[in-house]
Amino acid sequence: MSTVSFLIINKADLMKRLLAAVSVLVAAFLFTACPRLEAGDAWPSFQNGGTVSLSPSSPVELGELEWQIDLKGYGQSAPIILNDQVYVSTVDGDQKDVCLVTAYRLADGRQLWQHSMKNASPTKSSSYVSRAAPSPVADESGLICFFEGGNMVALTAAGKVRWERNLVEDYGSVDARHGLSSSPEQDKDFVYVWVERSDDPYVICLDKQTGKTKWKAAGLGATSWASPRLVPVAGGHHLVLSAIGSIVGFDPATGERLWTFTDISGNSTPSPMPLGQGRFLIGATTGRGESGGGRAADSNGVVEVVKSANEEWTAQYVWQAKRATSSFGSPIVHDGIAFFVNREGVLYGLDVTDGKEIFAKRLKGSVWATPIGIGNKTFFFGKDGVVQTLTDARSGQKLATWNNLPQPMAAASDDPEAPSDGGAVLYAASYVDGKFLLRRGDVLYAVNGEVK
Repeated sequence: MSTVSFLIINKADLMKRLLAAVSVLVAAFLFTACPRLEAGDAWPSFQNGGTVSLSPSSPVELGELEWQIDLKGYGQSAPIILNDQVYVSTVDGDQKDVCLVTAYRLADGRQLWQHSMKNASPTKSSSYVSRAAPSPVADESGLICFFEGGNMVALTAAGKVRWERNLVEDYGSVDARHGLSSSPEQDKDFVYVWVERSDDPYVICLDKQTGKTKWKAAGLGATSWASPRLVPVAGGHHLVLSAIGSIVGFDPATGERLWTFTDISGNSTPSPMPLGQGRFLIGATTGRGESGGGRAADSNGVVEVVKSANEEWTAQYVWQAKRATSSFGSPIVHDGIAFFVNREGVLYGLDVTDGKEIFAKRLKGSVWATPIGIGNKTFFFGKDGVVQTLTDARSGQKLATWNNLPQPMAAASDDPEAPSDGGAVLYAASYVDGKFLLRRGDVLYAVNGEVK
């Protein structure tokens, strides 16, 4: 081999090593800015506020079913967990006549209390409208619940009413296509509620202690079942809302619109997932005309929010997917990989730094619940109750199946996007140290999740 050839080969090898090192440093930068949460004793809001990448104190895997509860009524919200209590919301009656919030003891599922209230907007209960879809938020003062009929209530951990609001009386009807699904977002002092109704949509900021409105701003005027999300940006946070055809950032202190991003379509359901440093992961689906005639994958990727030289906020893609699309569950990032699951149950793993596809695998079915990453594993909660676990996604890509949930009364439809009655759909999963809480429409399960 000539000296020249040797130098060229070594120079090429050096460039590969440098690029690999840069990739590692960028990933480390992103996840230092938005560190993985240590798995603890709380899951206080929908998707844990966007933090679904956890570092466990012990190895985690799905084990035995510890307890299950047949719920009164039906609901699609996530189980909320704080201080050894689990909170679940449901609606009951042919017209969703009653809104219910029930607290259970985490250790054994024993019911502690139940609060009921008359639905402010009775609507025929069916699989084509939301049914207790918004998840509550909880903190040390208790929990705050929002129902798609317009009811809001703040309760103590013991189930005592702190304050109530009827948004129909305050701001008019909440009619929306297929109902509302947006869960409240919270920070230390305020709760943010998004009512993307058919006419005059709005978002409001309420004082968590009193329930009084701090500000009210116009909504997006587009179809959405996503939830608002506080996204860290330079100097603070933006309240980010996603609806078909646009994503908007609000100042959470004032309700002022700071930026609008329109280079997107089909973003009806996945919620923004914060990555740190002004970046968030966004998902969009395809089919039923939601992609707007373009490539649906182009609307899945990482968006960055930055302030320009003239002090104006703007948003733009860092990268866009080539093939990956989303469904009802939001995409997540865990251990430097962005995971997307499409309508047919195909799982895509993309490098979060540049969007390069690492793998594509077919799961056993559609996924409606948002996945959870814990340690070196990522858990995908199938619509039919089958949970699949991906281990060492970047290298080994080992896919295991767990199917120990009792069969529901009605099987899930073969159509991966079809609604279902009978409680069959697995809508949501939450995790605290050593335990998974899995939610079907009318059943709540607790599954052991820690290897001692």
